[in-house]
This record gives sequence, C-alpha cells and structure tokens, in this order.
Amino acid sequence: MDTELPRIEAVKADAPLMTLRVRWRGKRVPDEVNLSGWIATGGDILAPLRDPRAFSRAAISDYGAAVTWDDGEGDLAIDALHLSKLAQEQKPLSNTELRTWQSQMQLSNNECADLVGVSLSTWNLYRADAKIPHLVGITLRAALRDPLVMQAHLRPRVAGRPRKTESEGGRRSR
Repeated sequence: MDTELPRIEAVKADAPLMTLRVRWRGKRVPDEVNLSGWIATGGDILAPLRDPRAFSRAAISDYGAAVTWDDGEGDLAIDALHLSKLAQEQKPLSNTELRTWQSQMQLSNNECADLVGVSLSTWNLYRADAKIPHLVGITLRAALRDPLVMQAHLRPRVAGRPRKTESEGGRRSR
C-alpha cells in the first residue's frame, strides 16, 4: 500500500463541465476529474461551486495538498487524497485490473460472471479485451474496498453436477 500522499502540481478548471484537470507531482499524465456529483451532494457548503465563475477560481493550496476555491479561507476545498480517489474511481476498469481483481478475490470465471450478472462468455470477453461496462467496474472496485459487498452477493459454485431432487425428475427406479 502506497503511504505517500498525492500532491497536486497543477490544476485547471473547466467550469461548464465541473471538471478539474489535475497534474500530480511525479506523474506524467494528468487526470480529468468530474466533480459534479461531489458538488451536488455537498449541500450548502459546496453550493457556491455550482456557479461557473466560482468553480473557475480553482487553485492549489497547502503546497499541493488541496484545491481551494476561496483562497483557503473557508470550506470550499477538496484535499488531494479525495481528489485522487475520485480520479481513480472515474477511470474505466481495464482488462488487466479485472483479471487482477479476480485473482485477488480467488473466484472462478463462473462465480465472477454470476456475481456481476453476465454470462460466462461475456465475462471471458471482459477478461480478454472487451470494453468493461462502467457498472461492472463500480461493482468490482466496491467489492475490493469492502469484501462484505462481494460476500453478500457471491453464490459459490460447487464442483460436479447437482443431484436431482424428487421435484425435478421424480424418484429413480432401481
């Protein structure tokens, strides 16, 4: 686990879209982070950021530890750690990440397919190279952060054929 906190090197606001383009210290590729959901659920504290003029005033504060919209004088800010987590969560899940997730969770292909509600062939396409739907990515990342999510919905597969019950095929004659 990486214990070093992320630091912001540069930030640029796109007010109409409520996104920030963030360049992180030590990283080459910047992230586009959509903050519309964060702002919408932030209540009265974040309500001023709905105004494009206010949102466009994004600036780095605390030596790269946060982005602020009020010169660090109030509550209109987001720390670099949460901004980084939002950026990571918004990225599409790659096929490599999906395979790594499956390995970490120690689940079969059938169990994974059942967990996310797709056919085995669809799961195998995700593993190979198909585009992974956004909701599958959300589900897998949530299960990784909180294994209880997976445990609540996983129905483990049992090797072999299930036995016939009386209601399925009647009694067998000897």
